[in-house]
Amino acid sequence: MSGFGAFIIAALILAVLWVFLSVKSVPQGMQYTVERFGKYTRTLTPGLSFITPVIERVGREMIMMEQVMDVPSQEVITKDNAMVTVDGVVFYQVMDAPKAAYEVNQLDLAILNLVMTNIRTVMGSMDLDELLSRRDDINARLLMVVDDATTPWGIKVTRIEIKDIAPPKDLVEAMGRQMKAERLKRASILEAEGLRQSEILRAEGAQQAAILEAEGRKQASYRDADARERLAEAEAKATTLVSEAISKGDIQAVNYFVAQKYIESLKSIAESGNSKLIFMPLEASSVIGALGGIAELAKDIKHKTPGS
Repeated sequence: MSGFGAFIIAALILAVLWVFLSVKSVPQGMQYTVERFGKYTRTLTPGLSFITPVIERVGREMIMMEQVMDVPSQEVITKDNAMVTVDGVVFYQVMDAPKAAYEVNQLDLAILNLVMTNIRTVMGSMDLDELLSRRDDINARLLMVVDDATTPWGIKVTRIEIKDIAPPKDLVEAMGRQMKAERLKRASILEAEGLRQSEILRAEGAQQAAILEAEGRKQASYRDADARERLAEAEAKATTLVSEAISKGDIQAVNYFVAQKYIESLKSIAESGNSKLIFMPLEASSVIGALGGIAELAKDIKHKTPGS
């Protein structure tokens, strides 16, 4: 009985060990490959799974979540022979566990070397100015090339980002001087453009003022001419009325006409700029007497006129 009992105990131990070795729990975000006598047979997905102990074993434990890999700094010679230091980061995800496990050895190292090589290739075909201003284009070109190369490995490269592009110190200083000179040039151009606009506005203002002044003189000339025309019409009308009154024998009209012309003559003499000494009767009685003499002369002329 002691031998039979030992056998039972040994059988129970083997059964427990068999169950322990056959049950596999795969966590979320992982997949296990199963090998039978060293050959891949199937893939275990997240959850509880079973394998045949001794005959089968778990080959590779693959992470199916998106992973991040830093790309170390490396020196790259650009198309215009500038030496720059570049680093980056790669985001990738295993899409096919068997391919990622068996199509390439040391998957992480293979992806890293592929990315670093293509960084030198892509950035080496560009000028320094393009490297500094077209980083998105560089990322897109790297992603396309590396993703195509890793597709047979069951890998999907989702993003490649260039983190830093560091030119040499002397080149950075030269770029700083160039940038300063460019800013000074733009400032000079803007200042000259401002002066030009100011001169143009000043000239336009002077032109507008001259036009307005000429327009004013034109309007004033029109008004002066209209006033002279009206004055001439009034004088002509007054002369006609005086002539009609004289022809009718109105002596008062003659007195008015002669007195008006006499006063206008005195005004013209007084306003003259020449130095003159004129003796003439300015007393009121003398003026009236002169007017009376002229009036008597007009009467005599009227009486001597035939048919009067």
